[in-house]
Amino acid sequence: MKIKFEKANDIQQMIKDIMTILFPQYNTNRIIVLRSYGSTANAYARIWSMPKVWQIALDIKPFYVIEVLSEHFDKLPYNEKEKVIIHELMHIPSTFSGALLPHKFKSKVINERTVSKLYKEYKKIKEDKPWLLQD
Repeated sequence: MKIKFEKANDIQQMIKDIMTILFPQYNTNRIIVLRSYGSTANAYARIWSMPKVWQIALDIKPFYVIEVLSEHFDKLPYNEKEKVIIHELMHIPSTFSGALLPHKFKSKVINERTVSKLYKEYKKIKEDKPWLLQD
């Protein structure tokens, strides 16, 4: 079966909300979300980078693509989808260079505990300051 991709506008808005609160230093216009169909991977989502060599060759700034795998991601409750997205966004370095951070990088660890901590922070700020998310 061939993998199909489409823009995931519903998740794009989720990412915009999460980034506004947790990752305001990132450019939301340079993170694109695609939904894939037909993948055999066991992941809920994955992030793709724009390495420096491609940035220079194409004379473009860094971009990231977050792919949500429909077969697994779409079945999740909304709060779990938010946690998956937070996990993927944590792979982006603060420099927004086009590189990706591994799950263990220096003193930073991307795991269920760190994602849950950020998620709780996100929900609290979202509840306390809802005006942050209004366009």
